[in-house]
Amino acid sequence: MRLIGLDPGLQRTGWGIIEARGSRLSHVADGVITSNAAEPLAQRLVALFDGLQQVLTDWAPDEAAVEETFVNKNPTSTLKLGQARGIALLAPALAGLPVHEYAPNHVKKAVVGVGHAAKDQVALMVRTLLPGVTPKGADAVDALAVAIAHAHRRGRSGLGLGAAGAWR
Repeated sequence: MRLIGLDPGLQRTGWGIIEARGSRLSHVADGVITSNAAEPLAQRLVALFDGLQQVLTDWAPDEAAVEETFVNKNPTSTLKLGQARGIALLAPALAGLPVHEYAPNHVKKAVVGVGHAAKDQVALMVRTLLPGVTPKGADAVDALAVAIAHAHRRGRSGLGLGAAGAWR
């Protein structure tokens, strides 16, 4: 089962794709989609949408997982982040993928074992769980962590396991 994790942001949206076979996870690809801060908001959202569509076409994941937005102190920033998150939910949904959402604390707990882990702890565990990976930035690390959290949830819930323990 190929899973894509998305860490939405208006300036940088991280993406990470892993392959889950039984209890084994392997890195497939990762990256960051950027938008130009000098452009109008609508054009920035188009850039994120087009970038995500290209990633989905190139890597053909089976499911998507998106990190939920935390509330900033600045309401304008929160609103803009929410719009970028809407793109991160829309693009895979339009591609026909099931889309799952995870709170940041859930992702950290699934990857590190603690819901309030620091970013460097998350990065270390992503590299441990996906040996040999060199993510293309902090946003890609976060996206890979979201994909790992989804893989763990699927395994625990039995959603993706067949009779022999293999992913359906």
